[in-house]
Amino acid sequence: MALTPGWLSCLRKTAKKRAPRVLLVSGWQTVNIGDIAHTPGMLQLLYTYIPEVKVTLWPNDIGPEEEMMLTRYFPELDIVYDDRSAEGISGGQAAEEAIRAADFLLHGSGPSVVGQAKIDMWKERSDKPFGVFGVTIGSVWDELKQTLDGSSFIYTRETLSIENLREAGVRCDDIGFAPDATFFMPNRNDESARFFMETRGLETRKFICVAPRSRYTPYHRIHTRIIWDRERIDYVIRENEKYHEADHAKLRQAMIRWVRETGNKVVLVPEMAYQTELFEPYLYNPLPEDVKRKVLMHPYWQPGDAASLYAHAACVISAECHSPIISLINGTPAFYIRQPSDTIKGQMYYDLGMDDYVFEIEETTGEQIADRLMDITAHFEAAQEEVAHMNQTVREIYDERMRMVKGYLTIRE
Repeated sequence: MALTPGWLSCLRKTAKKRAPRVLLVSGWQTVNIGDIAHTPGMLQLLYTYIPEVKVTLWPNDIGPEEEMMLTRYFPELDIVYDDRSAEGISGGQAAEEAIRAADFLLHGSGPSVVGQAKIDMWKERSDKPFGVFGVTIGSVWDELKQTLDGSSFIYTRETLSIENLREAGVRCDDIGFAPDATFFMPNRNDESARFFMETRGLETRKFICVAPRSRYTPYHRIHTRIIWDRERIDYVIRENEKYHEADHAKLRQAMIRWVRETGNKVVLVPEMAYQTELFEPYLYNPLPEDVKRKVLMHPYWQPGDAASLYAHAACVISAECHSPIISLINGTPAFYIRQPSDTIKGQMYYDLGMDDYVFEIEETTGEQIADRLMDITAHFEAAQEEVAHMNQTVREIYDERMRMVKGYLTIRE
């Protein structure tokens, strides 16, 4: 039977309606709730702005608990795993098939182009487009430039990375700012938060959360695949020991002021698994006895647990970058106490107009942090309005960036 013009028109319409197939590179590590949160945040962005999209996640590292969380929130999600070899990530047949099936590779939000090897594999095996969304790029070396050249878009999570890309001459016509995908993370575990609060006598808006941090994450103790030489290990140990007391004394000063002026409690919380080791020596043991009685400690947790507890807090004070984001998206004011060793990602807060919620730790006293804490406590509704304004700013940026992403994913005839 001959194909009439009407049939041809119908076929074209059918082709245009085919859902785009995205291979999402994300899932960096499971010992950091910020790194876990990138993935559900990016998936929520895709499914919200491009509801017809078909996504296959190609993770670097997720565990059973993270996989259960993702499939609970996104039951239509497929996950493909690398084969593992002595040399590390080797791709494998499942990855090859995922590359063949996908129309577009999207490198999700993260601390850097963590999935560079996966982009390279994509480029070697296809001429299909790819893009990068919500990453920090602290520097651009020759191999990274070769990886990023030819991308459809590179959206960095702060503006300093944009300058680095342009100075390096990366060939991409669409370079811009898109905040960390954690700002769109849907995760909540209200049952977990309710149980913790009820069993510890916590009341909504009558406690604060405080998250510590070492100047350098001791990855040599965390990941067996990370091998540092003795010189680097000694440097990390030395720098951490040098600053542990001075940095956390400033957090303690805010805790003491909060407890004594409000009579309310403090919960010590981790963003990374190792940080529970910092609770007692640097935040709890040095406290006066009257304050200690009001201080609780939370074990390492998942992003949804943190989100639900933060939603009830009066404020989150964190030396890590992502706990404040998780707090802010749930309507609770949060301070980022930024250490100079914590990369350029902190510029994101300034880019979003949150200058009054960032404290550069070497330019800040504990008294200043405490003063700001008591100020927002006294003017809580005004602080909530500022948080809501920031969230609206993020949403408007996402509206524009995801409109562009959707355009790149359009399936042509």
